[in-house]
Amino acid sequence: MTLVSYHTSNQIGYITLNRPEKRNALNSEMVTELKAAFSRASEDNSCKVIVLKAEGAAFSAGADLAYLQQLQENSYDENYADSSHLKELFEQIYWHDKVVIAQVEGHAIAGGCGLATVCDFVFSVPEASFGYTEVKIGFIPAIVMFFLLRKVDEKTAKELLLTGKLFNAEKALSYGLLNEIVAADAIEEHVNKFAGKLVAQCSGQSLQITKLMIAEIQSMKGREALDYAAQMNAKARGNEDCKKGISAFLQKENIDWSNTLS
Repeated sequence: MTLVSYHTSNQIGYITLNRPEKRNALNSEMVTELKAAFSRASEDNSCKVIVLKAEGAAFSAGADLAYLQQLQENSYDENYADSSHLKELFEQIYWHDKVVIAQVEGHAIAGGCGLATVCDFVFSVPEASFGYTEVKIGFIPAIVMFFLLRKVDEKTAKELLLTGKLFNAEKALSYGLLNEIVAADAIEEHVNKFAGKLVAQCSGQSLQITKLMIAEIQSMKGREALDYAAQMNAKARGNEDCKKGISAFLQKENIDWSNTLS
């Protein structure tokens, strides 16, 4: 049985965690399949936006027990390789060339919470719980820390990472970790509509470049960042999408970007 499934519909790529009997707990095999699915979506011209979701009652409960037991037997080099494996997945999602939307319909704990954190948009049902619980088992939320500190301030990051507390969707929204809370019977349609609007109303090239710039510009100093922005602005003007968009704007025409290949 595959642990992760992938399919596209209406230019939306759906990546689904498919280990419901283990509450979609992460292990090395699932991380491998997730990386493969995101690579496939990157190369798929029929996919413009990605939705990450899960089968079953939980989005992801973090690492499974068998996986945690195995880590205790590993050498440092083995654990470093395994840690790098997860780091590469989070890095792949954060710097992915397509927008990634998390559809959280159940608990997202530890690594599962990290998986949602690195996505560009997060929609959750009210019943979901969240938490970076690693410190409670003598572990550390090391990799997600980099991405969390790009979403919340240091005070909030310390509160969440140092206490390892669980918190509900309302709290997650107040912390800035969610975009919206949507009722369970409406979230699938809501996310599909949101993704569909990105497909139809936004240039694929513009989404890709803007997402990249948001990731890159935060690590730059002021003048360096502005010079980078000016260079990217100039490059974007030569893109086919920009030419189409400006032409349509000047002619007072609407563009359905779902009809373009970008």
